[in-house]
Amino acid sequence: MITRRHLIRSIGGLSALGISTAAYGVGVEPVLRLRVTRYHPKPRQWPADLPLKIAVIADIHACDPWMSLERIESIVDRTNALNADIVVLLGDYVAGMHQVMRMIPSREWARVLAGLRAPLGVHAVMGNHDYWDDRTVQQAGHGPTVAHRALEAAGIPVYENDAVRLTKDGRPFWLAGLGDQLAFLPARRFRSVARFGADDLNATLAKITDDAPVILLAHEPNIAPLVPARVALQLSGHTHGGQVRLLGWSPAVSPRNGLRLAYGHFRLKCDLIVSGGLGCSIMPVRVGVPPEIVEVTLGRAGPVVS
Repeated sequence: MITRRHLIRSIGGLSALGISTAAYGVGVEPVLRLRVTRYHPKPRQWPADLPLKIAVIADIHACDPWMSLERIESIVDRTNALNADIVVLLGDYVAGMHQVMRMIPSREWARVLAGLRAPLGVHAVMGNHDYWDDRTVQQAGHGPTVAHRALEAAGIPVYENDAVRLTKDGRPFWLAGLGDQLAFLPARRFRSVARFGADDLNATLAKITDDAPVILLAHEPNIAPLVPARVALQLSGHTHGGQVRLLGWSPAVSPRNGLRLAYGHFRLKCDLIVSGGLGCSIMPVRVGVPPEIVEVTLGRAGPVVS
């Protein structure tokens, strides 16, 4: 996960490059740039003759002025223009920092996200900030969060350790959604609890009842080394690519178990794609990792990344 200390250290290093770089990192890249990053992984477990295009939205962090409703609308329009078979939302919809003019209520950004369209639907999981922002859930030790309820009220299903069987061109596959792995990290402020996460990987995979291929949605990527080869593809966000990325290195993302799962495509037991996301956390800064919508194409030829 991104830590304040590591992010400040990254920004401090950039300060040596001059004020213009800092101005770009605050005023240009976070709010004016938006790209589509395309991947064509070839998971061993995914049938080559089952084409599927997935649009991935992660880490919106809705707030004014950094991620306004108007900007979210433009993200929705850009995503719909991809004509993906399915759209997945990977969590952290609420603001992740205090340097804002307005925290946008969940019902407002959820109403905008309801404009997303795909033949196989729009599907979501929660992120850590969605949990941390909900004091009632923190005290109770379980959900659903305000963000969860807002998405479902807008017609978007949210998965917490659950799975659904979908069909594309008469061929089945599973979409599984993991509970957030850091959901109750701040809970010690309210009560003594040993459990930090709302995730249950074993229970989630136990709901898969046949041998159709599996796509796993998990807000944080760090679960990936524990994900079995039964899963073809894991899609994650959370890291924002470190928000400061220099020559392929994200200093604000610390390695976990020897792996720095900060950004991009990894091949473990299953394929893992980590989105750089759209918004900012801790500080409204992005350098070297512009906000992005990710397009993943399975089962047919295409570009690796652009």
